[in-house]
Amino acid sequence: MSSFSLRQQIPGLVGWLAIGFATAATGAIASVQAAGFYLQLARPDWAPPAGVFGPVWSLLYVLMSVAAWLVWREGGWRAHPKTLALFLVQLVVNALWSWLFFAWHLGAAAFVDVCVLLVLIVATLAAFWRVRVLAGVLLLPYLAWVAFATALCYQAWRLNPELLG
Repeated sequence: MSSFSLRQQIPGLVGWLAIGFATAATGAIASVQAAGFYLQLARPDWAPPAGVFGPVWSLLYVLMSVAAWLVWREGGWRAHPKTLALFLVQLVVNALWSWLFFAWHLGAAAFVDVCVLLVLIVATLAAFWRVRVLAGVLLLPYLAWVAFATALCYQAWRLNPELLG
């Protein structure tokens, strides 16, 4: 049961959605030329088409934001400062990846970043799960997608040393 009234919960949800979509927008700024760059890359056969990424990430940001909101509802920052801060840290690492890969074409750094992100997602998921199981469950698709993206990032980096040196 939430420790906040409905009048507090709705702005809280809007706030967490805004944080999620601000992160998405930060990554999107770096990814303005992503579709064209992605098509230039040698990719493994199992790489999805460029048009898949936007819808998938949009859904994932909604799920992440709702998960953070569910944790926040259980006492807010006062009750879960480390858990919510961990969530924000992983969002920063998430947004940084787009800059490293698409804007700056730094394959090795992007791969290190996504590996760090994967660890942070596991830690966030575990922390969320302890507060509210549903919040942890909502992060499972994010974890799965980033695990897939980690393999794809590695392959793209290795297959394209001239573009992602």
